[in-house]
Amino acid sequence: MTSILIVGAGAVGALFGSALARQGAQVSVVCRSDYEVVSREGYDITSPLLGNHRFKPHQVFREVAECKTPPEFLILTVKVLEGVDRAALIRPAVGPGTVIVLIENGIDIEGEIAAAFAENELLSGLALVGVGRGAPGKVDHQMLGQLNLGRYPEGPSAAADRLAAMFNAGGIGCKVTENVVGARWQKAVWNATFNPVSITGGMLDTAVMLGTPESTAFIRRAMQEVCAIAAAAGHPMHPKLIEQLIEGTRAIPPYHTSMALDYKYRRPMEIEAILGNTVRAARKHGVSAPILETLYALTKMIEARLSAAS
Repeated sequence: MTSILIVGAGAVGALFGSALARQGAQVSVVCRSDYEVVSREGYDITSPLLGNHRFKPHQVFREVAECKTPPEFLILTVKVLEGVDRAALIRPAVGPGTVIVLIENGIDIEGEIAAAFAENELLSGLALVGVGRGAPGKVDHQMLGQLNLGRYPEGPSAAADRLAAMFNAGGIGCKVTENVVGARWQKAVWNATFNPVSITGGMLDTAVMLGTPESTAFIRRAMQEVCAIAAAAGHPMHPKLIEQLIEGTRAIPPYHTSMALDYKYRRPMEIEAILGNTVRAARKHGVSAPILETLYALTKMIEARLSAAS
């Protein structure tokens, strides 16, 4: 039986963990805010993809150090935030054979984990899913449910193939890539654009951001900047990617980005991982990115204002 530990089991971790548990995996979780409810009742998940169901983890921990037996897979789903030492967070549960899996947002987020656990295989994963957490232990999955997964920094991986097979069998579409860094840049074309715009406008949804020719043109130009940075970093995007992303966003019901929801609920936002690292890559490679530079400055102002008010 495959043993899996999910660290930071919020909405994404709970949904994906439930899919793995359905395939017979022994899935344990580390969660803090929902600990009392989850340890007693598990997660109550509503999902159009997986059906409404209850997921009861094998074990529920409040702290990583409580997990005394290293798992085969440790899946980290916490936000990538300034001041959070993710390596220190997971170290107590990582054994010599543990495969570390990052299902997190952002560009260039793997380095610190790869350096801290040089002997462990590291898989990087990108989720395309609309899922949120309501009351403690309640998970509301609205749309989508897909993963891209690959060995960091590149290459084939039997562990990735094995985990992807479990996800696919459990109802979560999972593709394995041998160029996961390129896949991260592809996701950044959307993430580094729509996320910051959504909060600079005061919590805009996708329909508003694409609601006028002017707003769509602005989004398109910002996406073009991300594509130029990706190309300079060695990961050129397909020429049709931007239009595919715009039309794909229009085709689904309007929704708020993850950053907009964090803004609404006054939670820490992943500005640095999603946008800051993209801007720094532009500077490193000498790529002009005036729209992204402006968005970065504005989002940092918003972040500072929220921090001062809390």
